[in-house]
Amino acid sequence: MHVLLDLVARHTQGHATGVTSICSAHPIVIEAALRHALRTDRPFLLFEATCNQVNQDGGYTGMTPAGFVEFVHAIAERVGFDRARLVLGGDHLGPNPWTALPAGAAMAKAETMVAAYVAAGFRKIHLDCSMACSGDPEPLPEAEIVRRAVRLCRAAEAAHAQAGGEAPVYVIGTEVPVPGGATESIEGLAPTTPEAALATIQAHRDAFSAAGLDGAWPRVIASVVQPGVEFDHHDVIDYRPEAAAPLSRAIERVPGMVFEAHSTDYQTRPALAALVRDHFAILKVGPGLTFALREALWALDAIEREWIDPPRQARLREVVRERMHAEPGHWQRYYHGQGRALAVDLDYSLSDRMRYYWPDPAIEQARQRLFDNLHADPPPMSLIGQYLPHALRALRHETATNAPLSLAMAHIDVVLDDYNDACDPHASH
Repeated sequence: MHVLLDLVARHTQGHATGVTSICSAHPIVIEAALRHALRTDRPFLLFEATCNQVNQDGGYTGMTPAGFVEFVHAIAERVGFDRARLVLGGDHLGPNPWTALPAGAAMAKAETMVAAYVAAGFRKIHLDCSMACSGDPEPLPEAEIVRRAVRLCRAAEAAHAQAGGEAPVYVIGTEVPVPGGATESIEGLAPTTPEAALATIQAHRDAFSAAGLDGAWPRVIASVVQPGVEFDHHDVIDYRPEAAAPLSRAIERVPGMVFEAHSTDYQTRPALAALVRDHFAILKVGPGLTFALREALWALDAIEREWIDPPRQARLREVVRERMHAEPGHWQRYYHGQGRALAVDLDYSLSDRMRYYWPDPAIEQARQRLFDNLHADPPPMSLIGQYLPHALRALRHETATNAPLSLAMAHIDVVLDDYNDACDPHASH
């Protein structure tokens, strides 16, 4: 049985179990997650790529679906993680990268993309056609969203018929939070109503049946809803179980399904555990992990400034700021402050638009030089403790070394620990 089908079956039988969906293409984040899963003996690990990150045109990472699979598999092989324990998912798969095109052309591109994901070995497919294309009414009517999702499911099923192997599972849902966090300040957030959530599921079920996709419907494991969690540049809306209780109870009427929660980044450990308990059993996290990576890299940069002679310093933080100002395309639509306010947004926004810049050659060269400097001349424990106290704790417990890469991953582990505990509260860590 597909591990996600098995997980959902156990959850619906009353076990408070869930899964963390790691949405990141950064190699250090991926390696940290793999090593964390090895150490905590997770039965499987779920990585997801979004339609904007990875598609047949390369996405902003430059990777096709097959290229992303090779990328993740290579890291897994290097750290000794069995590929059979990897599950790969496609997030927000739909016409989003091509919404400037008319719907027909955008959907044709989306069908090609979904087929490429399945052919490459992705086995969790989020069908998301909630966005309007050129010439579409806004917002797009739900009936049209559902029709387009059915088109993509057909493409996925056809690709699987050719590729063979385990059949894909699907996630549906039209109330999809903004990828990467809200772009404006958020005052409050209402959970999806139970009526809307159940109507969306029923509309998809009816459309699948009408399209001859009855064989695929039992593999629809989740629907994306808004449980009342979100973050913007500097604030987090925390999960409130009492507000989401009617929605939580609603999914209990739907056999074989749970809810998928997006934008769970920065929630507390108790909030994450409550989400899983309340049937939001698939927890998406992305910017929260690259934000933790940025925290670690800034800390290592601070250690370098105190420990390494100035002529040898990589000055990573300065290089990143220079490149972000020279190439503002990834952030200027989101950050509208000036002066000090803009500087704080660029460095510390929870939406972490900085994550798009790490592959920049000048930045990667500075990052590697920073690591080389601290590897060749390791800082004292006291300096590590000043800037990376969580990593020092891991170092003292011998789950990390004083190598800069290990220290950075130990800091990311703090976020992964929260999700691991929430998704499997009875596991030993």
